[in-house]
Amino acid sequence: MKIRLFENSSDFVVLPAGHVIFNAGDPGDRMYAVIGGAIDIIVRGQVIETVEAGGIFGEMALVEDRPRSAAAVVKTEAKVVAIDKNRFLFMVQQTPYFSLQLLTIVTDRLRRLIEKV
Repeated sequence: MKIRLFENSSDFVVLPAGHVIFNAGDPGDRMYAVIGGAIDIIVRGQVIETVEAGGIFGEMALVEDRPRSAAAVVKTEAKVVAIDKNRFLFMVQQTPYFSLQLLTIVTDRLRRLIEKV
């Protein structure tokens, strides 16, 4: 499932390939929506997922208020929208479909990880 709420956002940043967005253990004060390019999610040196346009990453830190559990590194030049805690909470409260999309993405990730084990 892809989240299309951010496709027309003007508050995106363009990041070059190789840019480290965050590392495991970093504090998490925002999540990200990808509107172009690709981001690798890395755990213990292994790419566990590549997030492309329409995808999100970093949401766990906002939901749990805990340090990052993975690193996020730009695979190909990417456009991303940063979503801070206030914007996240507003979207959860005011846009029920966003919450459903978020749950679907997280559930899908969990199923894929379970299949690998």
